[in-house]
Amino acid sequence: MRLVELERDDAATVSLGGKRLLIFIVAYNAEKTVEKVLSRIPACLRSTAVEVLIIDDSSPDATFEAGIRYQQASCPFKLTVLRTPANQGYGGNQKLGYRYAIDNGFDVVALVHGDGQYAPEKLPELLQPFIRDQADAVFGSRMLDPRAARAGGMPLYKWVGNKILTRFQNAMLRTALSEFHSGYRLYSTRALSQIPFERNTNDFHFDTEIIIQLVMRNLRIVELPIPTYYGDEICHVNGLKYARDVFRAMLRARLHEMNLLFDRKFDVHRPEEKYDLKLGFNSSHTAAIAAANRGAHVLDIGCGQGLVAREFVAKGCKVTGMDQFVPASSSAPDGVSFIRWNLDRKEFPVTVSQFDQIMMLDIIEHLKEPETFMDELRFAADCKRPEVIITTANIGFIVTRLMLLAGQFNYGKKGILDATHTRLFTFRSLTELLQQSGYKVRELRGIPAPFPKALGNNVLSRGLVRLNELLIKLSRGLFAYQIFVRAEAYPTINNLLSETFEVSAQRRSVALAQPSVAAAAR
Repeated sequence: MRLVELERDDAATVSLGGKRLLIFIVAYNAEKTVEKVLSRIPACLRSTAVEVLIIDDSSPDATFEAGIRYQQASCPFKLTVLRTPANQGYGGNQKLGYRYAIDNGFDVVALVHGDGQYAPEKLPELLQPFIRDQADAVFGSRMLDPRAARAGGMPLYKWVGNKILTRFQNAMLRTALSEFHSGYRLYSTRALSQIPFERNTNDFHFDTEIIIQLVMRNLRIVELPIPTYYGDEICHVNGLKYARDVFRAMLRARLHEMNLLFDRKFDVHRPEEKYDLKLGFNSSHTAAIAAANRGAHVLDIGCGQGLVAREFVAKGCKVTGMDQFVPASSSAPDGVSFIRWNLDRKEFPVTVSQFDQIMMLDIIEHLKEPETFMDELRFAADCKRPEVIITTANIGFIVTRLMLLAGQFNYGKKGILDATHTRLFTFRSLTELLQQSGYKVRELRGIPAPFPKALGNNVLSRGLVRLNELLIKLSRGLFAYQIFVRAEAYPTINNLLSETFEVSAQRRSVALAQPSVAAAAR
């Protein structure tokens, strides 16, 4: 989220700058108030570029009829009045309005409540950041001046609850908003089109979930002060349930961000084409880089963009990268030669026996048939015994066990349950796969979770890494986030038999060269 300094605009009229505005009024049991709300829409917004939409959410009273009555009287602007076939809830009603705005080519949609709690008179001021292209969303905040909220009639318990929840949410999202709980919102339809708002709840914490999506998408949010008004309207919000729902949404969003849980509503970014380096702390990358022998000829299978391969080159290694997707020559790291190859093909495009070390970093879990792949790799190594270094996720990690215990097992974009993973391993199952494929395991250890990637490289994250390292010593199967293996490929039986003939022939030649053996042979 980006915060912006705003210019003041004291003009008495509003030019929308060619933009089309939808004033969207959500209404439920608003028969007595909705006509008054309509009459308060500023005259400066009554133009052909502005439309007002009322969606009555199946109210048991005559809210819909009140809207039609205003429409048929002397309505000074284009007014559309709709009624849902069944009650959709506060969030569900918003989804309909935003979809209407997108489908009908509006540039900005302003959410106004049919009970009159939020002043339509503030719309011209709230529109200014869009006209100047300074915002993707504008929130009317009652808490920029906290004293004004109490003076406007906000009950003390709501004021305290608002402050507590907002502070918690700012801490979770690393933002600095004055209020998360105002219902006075304006959005650009371009921003709405970039987030999956239709996946959000139909309940009242829809407003929280859409803020999370905007922040995660790094869209620009601007807050402007609005007056607080509490009249005799009926509050349909269960405060305790709302607070619980907000807390749960924030927790799920944070876990999603840390790749410990996947929630499609918070999946707001395009699929990543590459993974970042994990350097500066104990990780699979630092372990592999440390294990690379200086001057070795290295085959980096599943090299991606060659970020780790570049670190091998820095150690004096000669590196060949092999992957289905390789970087363009203009962005390829110096000193690395790349081969584009589908790793699920059974043959290899290189002579494996020429390499001293073979790196398979976070790749074996992506293979359709890892057993066959390891068999073919060993066969291609011929009589040479290259060192194979493998890193992969540990499905036995305590977090995934606890999630499974809670009935949660869903795949995501990153982490242990990355949706591109086809096979998952524990320490035991990976060891058995290697042994049965003809490899001798020389080192097997656990790698801690990449806390610095999730929390930033700070004192807390580094402390968590050290704690994780201590826990791994107690139980690597339970507390290791990843598995690190150094193994050696045995020759196949065919290769070993061929090698046996060669060694025997050499030994025979040496033996026959000795006088005593030669005499005995005669």
